[in-house]
Amino acid sequence: MSPAASRTPPAGRALSAPELAAEIERYALDKKAHEVVELDMRGLVGYTDYFVICSGNTDRQVKAIHDAILAGAKNEHRILPRRVEGQTRAEWILMDYLDVVVHIFVPATREFYRLEQLWGEAPTRRIVDRASTDPDIRRGSVDRIKPVL
Repeated sequence: MSPAASRTPPAGRALSAPELAAEIERYALDKKAHEVVELDMRGLVGYTDYFVICSGNTDRQVKAIHDAILAGAKNEHRILPRRVEGQTRAEWILMDYLDVVVHIFVPATREFYRLEQLWGEAPTRRIVDRASTDPDIRRGSVDRIKPVL
């Protein structure tokens, strides 16, 4: 069994917000998303627990990341986002899973909106995919836990 599969919650059980965020991060990393960041929004806003923010190099990659998250959550956990915005231009796609809000950007749009800086008081985890360079480190491992500057 792969490390990712061993972390997947059992079918038929509802995912907690941290588990859903982790699954979304895994789906994004499978499509080579970069700069994957999780912001813990609990205590800061009342409408969600986590933001998962990531980037794709092009609008096509942003769409592919979106498609992978949508298909993975639907097929593995029977979860659909309540709302999706930005699919047409695919410079910034927002997927609202209620407990987790996903932001998928092209780099220029991410730099312009700077959500990590806007929500700088939120506890932050950078999620890294070192599987291709270091087989001993699991996909989706936490690089560090500290605010992004």
